[in-house]
Order: sequence, then C-alpha cells, then structure tokens
Amino acid sequence: MIHHVLLACPRGSEELSRSFYVGLLGLTEKAKPPALAARGGCWFTGYDAELHLGVEDDFHPARKAHPALVRPDLDALAARLAAAGHPVTWGDEEIPGVRRFHTHDPHGNRLEFLAPVTAG
Repeated sequence: MIHHVLLACPRGSEELSRSFYVGLLGLTEKAKPPALAARGGCWFTGYDAELHLGVEDDFHPARKAHPALVRPDLDALAARLAAAGHPVTWGDEEIPGVRRFHTHDPHGNRLEFLAPVTAG
C-alpha cells in the first residue's frame, strides 16, 4: 500500500493547486502538520489516493513520471478538464481491461486517470 505520492510545485502556487485539485478533480484538501505547513505546498485526498504537492525552488515539472489514479467518472472528468483548458490525451489499448487518459496539472506535472473496462 502506498501512503501518498508527492508532486513538486513552484513556490507560491498553492491557490492554483487548490483550484485544480479540489475544483476540477474533486479532491479534498488535507491539513498539513504545522511543522510541514511552513514549507508551503498542499496535500489532497480522495478516491483512495493521497497527493502531496511540495514546493521545489528549482521547480521542473514531471513530464514522464506520473501518478495514475483510478476514477469511476473517467468521461465526465475528461470533459471537465478539457473544458477548463487542460488537454486530455486518451491512451491506446496497451493495458488490457483499462480505459485511460493523460493530462497535466497547472504546473505541467503529468497525471494519468484510468478506469477498468466493464463487461457489456
């Protein structure tokens, strides 16, 4: 079991992160412990996942490495992201039994969302 995945973000980007991860993805912000809150960044939880965004002064987005999150609302999420200006690239069928797409958060970090294909 993985406790959380950490993605980097630029200093001062917490509101932009909240807008994306809470507003578009529907995650819930989780309070950081006070000793860690002073460092900046934010933590989010939802859909059996926890994502931490940590400030990196020499920030470079993760273009290849990415978390892959299972979402039951895959099509609705893809439509919401695209409508908000976050291009969605649907994956091929290389992973049997899974539909998936990639997008990027507002900092340029790559994200994958997937759902199992249901029979019928």
